[in-house]
Amino acid sequence: MTEIHTTDFDATDFRIMRALSEDGRMSDVTLGEKVHLSSTAAARRRKILEECGAISGYTAEMDLPMLGLGIVVIVAIELRSQAEAVLNEFEAAVIHCPSVTFCSFVSGDTDFLMMVHVKNFDDYDRVYRSELATLPHVARIRSSFVMRSVTQRTVPPAIFNGVK
Repeated sequence: MTEIHTTDFDATDFRIMRALSEDGRMSDVTLGEKVHLSSTAAARRRKILEECGAISGYTAEMDLPMLGLGIVVIVAIELRSQAEAVLNEFEAAVIHCPSVTFCSFVSGDTDFLMMVHVKNFDDYDRVYRSELATLPHVARIRSSFVMRSVTQRTVPPAIFNGVK
């Protein structure tokens, strides 16, 4: 991977990244039109951004409610200890929880925040009992059910402030 620092990106790089964050399947022709480059130049710059890791991948967004997972639960986990072995064991176990789509170690009163997607409340009860409650070293589990999603982004728009 080519080593590049954020100061190495110019306005065109940021325009390319903004366009691809909106539509990662965009053809090089369309990308070039959007950022005022030839398709060849757009393809070359996209490849450089991918190789240096600024663009780390492409995914398909799924409509989880359409797929039967209409309830989102934000789960706060407190562990009995924050010893390195305890944290490592918990993290290794949570990776294998099939209902968890996000989990991060955080500062504050909570040790980990995670996001769980379920079909309904009965399904969450099953996930709670069979996945969350079986995780090692858990002292407390607090669940908050998302009532309405206001915004969900993969990239904060602020990164593109000032880019024309």
